[in-house]
Amino acid sequence: MQRSSVQRVALLRLCGFLALLFLAACSTTSSRGIKRESAADRREEAARANTELGQRYMQQGKLELALEKLNRALAADSDYVDAHTVVAVLYEQIGDEKQAEEHYRRASQLRQKGGAEANNYGTFLCKLRRYDEATGYFDRALADPFYRTPEVALTNAGTCLVDSGKYVDAERDLKLALSKNQNNVEALFQMARLLYATNDFFRARAFMQRFEAAAKPRPDALLLARNIELQLRNGEAAREYTRRLLQGFPESPQARELDSKGAP
Repeated sequence: MQRSSVQRVALLRLCGFLALLFLAACSTTSSRGIKRESAADRREEAARANTELGQRYMQQGKLELALEKLNRALAADSDYVDAHTVVAVLYEQIGDEKQAEEHYRRASQLRQKGGAEANNYGTFLCKLRRYDEATGYFDRALADPFYRTPEVALTNAGTCLVDSGKYVDAERDLKLALSKNQNNVEALFQMARLLYATNDFFRARAFMQRFEAAAKPRPDALLLARNIELQLRNGEAAREYTRRLLQGFPESPQARELDSKGAP
C-alpha cells in the first residue's frame, strides 16, 4: 500500500459566556481582558506539540525518540486523533502489528466520519489480508464529503481488490482514481498489475508505459514490466528490464528472486 503521509487538522474550540456549568471547560477572560486557557486546551496543545515532535523524529529516523514524544502526546490527551495516527504508522514501521492496529482503529473511532482515518485503517487491514473489513473502511473514507484526496482511497481500495482477486471491482475503482488524476502513478501500476493477472498483456504494457512516463523506476514495476514483455515474446525488452532491475536495485527482493532463478 502507498500506503500515505499524515493529514493535520486544525482543531478549533469556541467558548462563550453561556452558563456557569460550562465555564470550566472553556477559555475564560479576566477583568483585564487576558484570555486564560482551560485545562482541556492545555492538554490538547501539549498533545499537538508532542505529536509534531514525534513526526519530525520519525522523518529523521529517530524512532525511539519519536515513540517517546508520541506517548507523551497520548498521555496529555488520549483522544488526540493525530497522535494515534502517527504512532500507528510508527508501530507499523517497526513491525508491531497489534499496536499499529489498535491505534489505527482508535483514530477511526474518534473521527468516525474522517476520510483520512478510515483510509489509513482500511489500507492497514488490506495488508493483513482482511479484505472485506478493509473495503468497509474505504467506503467510509469515500463517504466523507470533506475528504480532500478521494483518489487515494480509490487507489487503495482498487489495490486491495486486486490482492483479493476481485478484478472487476478493482478495475472500477482504479479507473475512478485515474479519472480524478490521470497521472496517479500507483493507480497506473495497479492497473498494469491487474491486466497482467487477467492475461491482458497488451493493455498491461500500455499502462506500464504510462507509469514509466510519470514515475521514477522502482523494483516491483521493473519486474512487472519484464514479465509483461516476456508474455509478449519481446525478449530484448525483457532483458533490458532485467538489467535495469539487477543493476539499479541489486538488494531488492525482486532482484534476489531473479538471481535465484538465474533469469535472463
